[in-house]
Amino acid sequence: MLRFGRWLCSQFNRYNRSVNLDDTIVAIATPPGRGGIGVVRLAGPQASAIILPMLRLKHDLEPGRAIFGELIEPRGAGAPALHEQRIDEVVVTYFAKPHSYTTDDIVEIGAHGSPVVLRHIVELCVAAGARLAEPGEFTMRAFLNGRIDLTQAEAVRDLIDSQTLYQAKIAAQQLEGALSRRLQPVKQKLVELIAVLEAGIDFAEDDVSVLPSPAILERISTVREPLEQLAATFAYGKIVHQGLTLAIVGRPNVGKSSLFNRLVERERAIVTATPGTTRDLVSETVAIGGIPIRLVDTAGIRQALDEAESIGIRKSLEALADADLVLVVLDASQATTTEDDELQRQTESRPTIVVGNKCDLAASGQWPVAGGQSSTSPARVRASALTGEGMAELRAEILRHIGGETGAQTEAGFLTNVRHQGLVQDSLAALDTAISAVAAKVPHEMLLLDLYNALRPLDAVTGATTTDDILNLIFSTFCIGK
Repeated sequence: MLRFGRWLCSQFNRYNRSVNLDDTIVAIATPPGRGGIGVVRLAGPQASAIILPMLRLKHDLEPGRAIFGELIEPRGAGAPALHEQRIDEVVVTYFAKPHSYTTDDIVEIGAHGSPVVLRHIVELCVAAGARLAEPGEFTMRAFLNGRIDLTQAEAVRDLIDSQTLYQAKIAAQQLEGALSRRLQPVKQKLVELIAVLEAGIDFAEDDVSVLPSPAILERISTVREPLEQLAATFAYGKIVHQGLTLAIVGRPNVGKSSLFNRLVERERAIVTATPGTTRDLVSETVAIGGIPIRLVDTAGIRQALDEAESIGIRKSLEALADADLVLVVLDASQATTTEDDELQRQTESRPTIVVGNKCDLAASGQWPVAGGQSSTSPARVRASALTGEGMAELRAEILRHIGGETGAQTEAGFLTNVRHQGLVQDSLAALDTAISAVAAKVPHEMLLLDLYNALRPLDAVTGATTTDDILNLIFSTFCIGK
């Protein structure tokens, strides 16, 4: 255990030396473009000393208080006060260390959102001794200073990139440390097992008891089981984070484009009574249950009548192959055709929902619904794109299919990040190797190597053993000013 602790400290210190945490950094913290308000952020020991000569304030800076004032062009040494030229009215907020986002002294200047004014403030700060911040450097400092762990830092990026309110809520949970809290007891059990085995080796002469094999296997199991449960949440978490693609397919004139428009809730695709109106793919992203879903309306699949329709059908089949979920649309007012049957055969191995459209027509009463279908058959929903009947059920079925009505959505701290999933899988693989080592009765010194190999990926999730290359990769995807 002592060997691992020394290694961990050396990794952190190596990275910490490569980043200067003692200088003062500056950046525009609001998105590029013009707006009512723009914010420039300074962080570091000289933040207030750099900005004060540029300000004429109503009151002195106080921690946690917004002060109204004026931004002025700093006068040269010995120049009279009349040479001060006002640039803008500003609101200045001061956060004293360690009660700030980065734990440094932070000053935020809220000015009118003119790119010219904001750039000039940054230029004045750089001229006074500040350094331009790198992408994500404010959040990196928060991590390096122990304000947040790595999962929380990545949640900041996810929160900024959220497309739906549900995504924002999940990112906010991660920002509050939900995943770290879920991992902490697992890591604690693994560390305790490592400590017992290390003690049995290092202090054998003191008659420190060594765990028998059944007890070791039981302890490994108490670590492995919650990790397996956590790994299983990634299927849903990935969809929450990235969304999914849903292709709407069917033969011509079954109402695919009308159904597409209903789901989009506006007239996005052209609809006519002439079969084969849609010749190209039409896509739109909507939120269903807080999940971003890219809907793809496709050309009707049949024997093509001309070259343009042939190209459209080929694109439809490609969209079907690439989709995460397929809506096969049938005309509920007619008997199924050979083309319908062939299309359903093509989607048998795919996640599929069969929609009987035009259920408002009298002849649709015989269309079969989910009742009586086998557990392996796709879900069947009756709907009418014309009247809206069945659309709530269709949305619920889409959400149920992707896991939105399972326990995963209410479970705090599930995996949404590919990096985290890979590390959890690495830890599980190392634990499997450790179980094999116990069965083979290998010496505990060798078993410890497997247990350390299981611990390091878990530490890398939160950043305890993360090296500079991984940190640079993560924080380089942040925007400037964050």
